[in-house]
Formats: sequence, C-alpha cells, structure tokens
Amino acid sequence: MREIKVPELAESITEGTVSQWLVKVGDKVEKGDPILELETDKVNVEVNSDYAGVIAELVAAEGDDVEVGDVIAKVDENGTGVSPAPAAETPKTEEAPKETATEAPAATEEVVEESTSSQDVVASPATRKRARELGINLGDLYPKDPLGRIRVEDVEAAARQQVENAKKASKAEAPKAQEKTEFAKPVERVKMSRRRQTIAKRLVEAQQTAAMLTTFNEVDMTAIMQLRKERKDEFVEKHGVKLGFMSFFTKAVVGALKEYPAVNSEIQGDELVYKKFFDVGIAVSTEEGLVVPVVRDADRLGFAAIEKEIGTLAKKARNKELGLGDLQGGSFTITNGGTFGSLLSTPILNSPQVGILGMHKIQKRAMVMPDDSIQVRPMMYLALSYDHRVIDGAEAVGFLVKVKELLEDPYSLLLEG
Repeated sequence: MREIKVPELAESITEGTVSQWLVKVGDKVEKGDPILELETDKVNVEVNSDYAGVIAELVAAEGDDVEVGDVIAKVDENGTGVSPAPAAETPKTEEAPKETATEAPAATEEVVEESTSSQDVVASPATRKRARELGINLGDLYPKDPLGRIRVEDVEAAARQQVENAKKASKAEAPKAQEKTEFAKPVERVKMSRRRQTIAKRLVEAQQTAAMLTTFNEVDMTAIMQLRKERKDEFVEKHGVKLGFMSFFTKAVVGALKEYPAVNSEIQGDELVYKKFFDVGIAVSTEEGLVVPVVRDADRLGFAAIEKEIGTLAKKARNKELGLGDLQGGSFTITNGGTFGSLLSTPILNSPQVGILGMHKIQKRAMVMPDDSIQVRPMMYLALSYDHRVIDGAEAVGFLVKVKELLEDPYSLLLEG
C-alpha cells in the first residue's frame, strides 16, 4: 500500500483545503493522474498520484484542511483496492491460529492482557510491546501482511496517523472557539472559502503592519480618449486586440516608478530592497475573490503586448486557470474600481509591496481651463496608497503627479514605450 501526500506547492504555501476529489475508492489510476483539486491561498491546484494502482482509501474528506506532507490517499499497487474487508477476516480462519502455534507461552499471556477485540490478532511480543508503548489497540488495526500478522511498522504508522488526526481536530475546533452572535431573526451561515479567509487575513495584516496613507489626484482623460478614438480600428487590425486604458496606465506607472524607485521597493527585515524590474500586478475580480496576476517586465512590452497579456490573465482568472507563477513576485499593483462604478476609494496595499494605484470611474465634470474658460472634461480620480515607512509624502505626491502628466500626454508614452 502506497501513501499519497500533499506535495510541496510553493515557497509561501504550506497548506490547503480539499476542494474536490477527482477519484473515488476503487478507481484505477496511473502515475501522474490527477486525483484531487486542492484550494490554496492563491489558486486551485491539482494533486497527482505518485503511483499506479487502485485507490484503496481517501484519508482526507472534501472541506478538510491539509498541510504539505499530510497523507491524503492510499493506493494499492497490486490492484486489490476496494476489497480489503474480506482480507481482514483471514486471521479468523483455521490456518491463521496454526501460524501462532510455535509462539512462546509469554505471547499467549500477553493476548489475555489485551482487550477482547485484540484476542484474534496475530502479533509478535515485540509488536505488542510497541503497541502498549504507543497506546495503540491492536484490534483496531488492519493487517497488511499476507498472513494476517500485525507488525511493528503497522503500529508505528497507526500512531503517526493518530497524531495527524489530532492535529486536524485541533484545527477544526479553533474556529469554534470564536464567539458567535445569535440573531432573533433568520440568518444563513456559510463557511468562508480558504481564499476569502486568506484575503481577509492579508488585508488586515497590511493595515496593521504598514503605515498606510493615501494621496489623491485627478487626470484629464481627454487626450487618451481622443487617441483611442483615432487609432482603435488601426490598432485592432494590426495587433488583433483592442487598445484599452490599462496599457496606458501600466506604461505611466512604469515611467513614474523609474523616476521614484522607492515606490518600487519593499521592506525585508532591516533592509530596503529596491527592485530593478517592473512586474506590475493587475487586480482582477473573480467569483472567489480578488486575485492579482502579474504582467512581467512591463517596461519591455509595447501597448499591444500589455493588452494581450492582461486579456490572457483576466481570462485565466475567470476560468480558474491561473497558476502560482502568474501571481507571484509583483512589484507594484494597479486596481480599477471604476469598472464597478467607483468614483473614489482608498485601495489597500498588496503586501509586501509599498504602493498601489487605484483607478476610478471616468466622470464628465466642468473644469476651469488655463485660459479661465470652463469646459466639460472626462475626468478620473486617481488614488495612490503607500507605505509611509518607505515613501515620504513628497515622493508619493510626486509619483502620482508624474502618472497624471504621462496620462495627459499619451504621445510621450508612445515615444518612451
């Protein structure tokens, strides 16, 4: 019998929740076949079988929390799989007692000391001694030996399983300790998904660990909207993708990060790490919560490449196809609440990053122009939340002003791009 354990997932992921079993007891599997969908803090991943054979036992149930290294299933490589029950009765046949005829009388006396459920168990004195040391009832064990004998390794495996079960039970009881409010009127209680729990935890941690402030500005979107109107058909024909707003904002952020490198850094212990790369995270809303896939090396990509990459990542997010590699290592994040109609907000940092830019709804407003005339302009509020431990107020304001200037002169972005 072979054990399938939760594999190493990623450096920052040590546990997950059993989302869905893809097999059942008795199913035949080949080495490498997916058997389980595991929900982690970031994405759902498939766990594959390390062995070929028949699924003999599913140790973890759907909804259980498991850690890296935990046993989640057992595979019978000999293909006997779902028929262990008859085998468990073999020690009761005429042949099994004959096997013990040569055992010392002391062994027989030890059987009397066991509970009545252990009287039919075939085990050596050493095995019985080890069972007493570990507090294992031999009568509860299923013999893996073809002759029906319980061995020392069976006892030790059962002890390890008891420890694992106790650990899982303590985890399950932890939430129960939280005080629950009782309501006089009807309510519905729904367990938070692992991802939602993680999002909640990290948002609170970001607010508790960072000296977070938000500064605001507004950008006149007239030039970008005019450029998009003039070039949209040509752009689609040439590149096969629409020219959206996100490529302009991504490019503007990269330009501002180059001028204000502290916004592209993070704190590690007592060190400040300045990142010499520009991997920009784009927040995407999904049914299971917010995810932030990363556009790698955004400084090296043109407008079309950025639009294509954002479109690909957004589609993968909606289809639950994002991998861990799509989500790790971002240096700065952009979030667009304007797609939902938000006019103004204060985005929360995506730790350990020290800056996040919030985009908002484009709203026509009467603006006083330099010549004192009043014109109706498409305006958008911008919000930069930043970690004051790293970024001074002057830097934060300067960064946001630079983003504004680049967006209001999109042709400069094309020249720099």
